[in-house]
Amino acid sequence: MPKGHPKDNSDEKQIFRQLKIVKGHLERVIKMTQEDAYCIDIVHQSLAVQAALKKIDQKIIKRHMQHCVAEAIREGNDREVIDEVMRIMEKL
Repeated sequence: MPKGHPKDNSDEKQIFRQLKIVKGHLERVIKMTQEDAYCIDIVHQSLAVQAALKKIDQKIIKRHMQHCVAEAIREGNDREVIDEVMRIMEKL
């Protein structure tokens, strides 16, 4: 089963940029918690972090489907790779 994907620097840079933004939001959640901010405000910020991570996960899975899964199917390894994708989709 393929363990990587073709390098697409635009995708990589976009995902990396989005992860850095999420990191900033998460640091804000930590700071708000340390400063005993209003609980609902903390939860709103936390939900924003979770939503952003979900979007990033979706982009990564889409890229995986377009490259790794397509390649595995061409090579006849479709059952294994489909099972792998199904297992990860159950967690989303």
